[in-house]
Amino acid sequence: RRAGPGPTHCATCAPCLKPLVLKSAYDSADITRIVALSARPDSRMDPSVSGREGFYVGLSLALSSSVFIGSSFIVKKKGLLRQAQKGSLRAGQGGHAYLKEWLWWTGLVLMGAGEAANFAAYAFAPATLVTPLGAMSVLVSAVLSSYFLSERLNVHGKTGCLLCIFGSTVMVVHAPQEEEVASLSAMAEKLKDPGFVAFAACVVTCSLVLIFAVAPRYGRKNVLVFVLICSTIGSLSVSCVKGLGIGIKELFAGKAVLREPLFWALLLCLVACVSAQINYLNKALDVFNTSVVTPIYYVFFTAAVVACSVILFKEWLRMTPDNVLGTISGFLAIALGIFFLHAFKDAPFSWDSLPLFLQAGSGQPYVALPSKETPVGAVA
Repeated sequence: RRAGPGPTHCATCAPCLKPLVLKSAYDSADITRIVALSARPDSRMDPSVSGREGFYVGLSLALSSSVFIGSSFIVKKKGLLRQAQKGSLRAGQGGHAYLKEWLWWTGLVLMGAGEAANFAAYAFAPATLVTPLGAMSVLVSAVLSSYFLSERLNVHGKTGCLLCIFGSTVMVVHAPQEEEVASLSAMAEKLKDPGFVAFAACVVTCSLVLIFAVAPRYGRKNVLVFVLICSTIGSLSVSCVKGLGIGIKELFAGKAVLREPLFWALLLCLVACVSAQINYLNKALDVFNTSVVTPIYYVFFTAAVVACSVILFKEWLRMTPDNVLGTISGFLAIALGIFFLHAFKDAPFSWDSLPLFLQAGSGQPYVALPSKETPVGAVA
């Protein structure tokens, strides 16, 4: 419709609507872009991303801890052997000449670094993952000792190493990757949970019964007595380490953690638990063979820590059945590997002896052949 002599269009014709349509399209695109940007997952906003980052930090710390601790045994052993070659009184005979050996101090520093890394790992990764990976230090020590100390690593030992690597890989793949407890206040709420209170009461009661009633009578007859004391108390010590690690992480973030009574309560509980652990573990190692104590202690200690983590942190409730089965399978593989490393470390068996071993089934005597893995003169 024309209102005058000029070609003026009305508000409803196509030429007049075109700018409005374009403007509406641009506005709609802007709104869509804003919504998309607001919905985009950002590592600073998404807690699952930060949880995965913490998982990998904890995993790296746990693995580096095993490397440091496993290497420390080799370096300290080299220092002790060097002092023995000089004619000094050996440490097993009460001598302390190793304190003048820089190699021994280097090993001590490596062990301290490993323990610090292990302590920090609990602040980032689940205890279900960190504790079993401690067995990797045994693997590192076994491998390095065969190269630097000329100690024999037979077929059983190599099989144990492969089982440890396989089990650790399976546990890393299937372990829970997100942490539910991220602050001391959340830790305090977890400690008040009736399930954990009942668990802690059972642990304390069983430990006291074992210490005062069972250990005096059967401690030197059954290896399980001292090992059970160390394992049950150790489950509480790992929980204390977990809480202290979270507290230290908050301390670096600028929070007044040192004013929290829970922080100091966890520290005192940790000192008491670790003291009891060291005492009864030394008793077990003094009475029984190391090849027997080490695998049994690893299995019971890890099982107790996992049970405590399930009750306190409820890590496994967020895991699928296949991840639970994978974690258990990985743990059993590591336990079997530790058993092979310790129980058969002196077995005179090598790859060269395998054909003769197979012939033994036909009634022929089996004699182990000398090889790089078997000492000369060893006979099975």
